Amino acid sequence: MGFNTLFKFEQALAEYTGARFAVVTDCCTHAIELCMRLDEVKATSFTAYTYLSIPQLMRNLNIDFTMTDEQWIGEYQFHGTNIWDSARRLQRGMYREGQKQCLSFGNGKPMQLGRCGAILLDNAGQYIQLSSMRSDGRDLHQSPWQNYPATQGYHYCPTLETCEKGLLHLPYINESPKKQNYPDCREVQFQ
Repeated sequence: MGFNTLFKFEQALAEYTGARFAVVTDCCTHAIELCMRLDEVKATSFTAYTYLSIPQLMRNLNIDFTMTDEQWIGEYQFHGTNIWDSARRLQRGMYREGQKQCLSFGNGKPMQLGRCGAILLDNAGQYIQLSSMRSDGRDLHQSPWQNYPATQGYHYCPTLETCEKGLLHLPYINESPKKQNYPDCREVQFQ
């Protein structure tokens, strides 16, 4: 199978959504984390009605955050950034120019692959950085990769089998975003 399967899935996602690039990750939360790290986000605000991993991520990255009453369907923005949690949206031409939109392909999402996510973007330099970051700091286009220097990286690459499954399922997804009722994360007692 090789990394060509991953590259083909990224290209197919980019074409489908209208983004110039897509970086496939092992989950949406890690996609958001990579974007926050790349942009060195120090503070943001976002809806309180989200998955618990989001406020936990902000705490883990020492990002100052506030949560709002914002209601959303399909996606919401991390205010003060160009980063979006688009976990519940996957539609043709959905990409917004100049933004980083993070997708989820988990259970209950428009395309269900299991544990997998992606980042949609249009900046070539950031594509290279995010791709390397998700792959343990290595450029998967270089072979053998161990003959090249590694940058800051995380073990956030999806399996090639998941990418193959994504290529097969992408043409048949349900594009209708539905409202998801998440609990208010402001009510969670963090210790």
